[in-house]
Amino acid sequence: MTRGRYGASVRLVELKVATQSHAGHAVMAVAGEIDLYTAPRLQTEFTRLLETGPDRVVIDMSEVEFCDSTGMNVLLSALKRLRERGGSLEVAAPRPAVRKILQVTGLDSVFTVHDTVPADLLTAEQQG
Repeated sequence: MTRGRYGASVRLVELKVATQSHAGHAVMAVAGEIDLYTAPRLQTEFTRLLETGPDRVVIDMSEVEFCDSTGMNVLLSALKRLRERGGSLEVAAPRPAVRKILQVTGLDSVFTVHDTVPADLLTAEQQG
């Protein structure tokens, strides 16, 4: 916690991103909050990842506490770039608050949403 301008406590939320790639697939594990302040970091990570050319990207959102429209736009942008080259972006393990945002916005029908990270990718990670 840090003190804001008027002495109120302001929580500093860090966005953590870790990516593992194997055989044309990548799992991007994200932790924290995706909002106006942290979305540029996620965008940078996607840009870096997409330069390496995986066809299938699964974003593990099991540790994402909050995602606003800015964060959803980053995901949509990455999805568009992947689809342009025949790839896919999938969302795995969203917490209830994030799942609700996906449902309310209709994005749960745009993204493939998994309850957990697909087992075939976990196996690939452990082997790779």
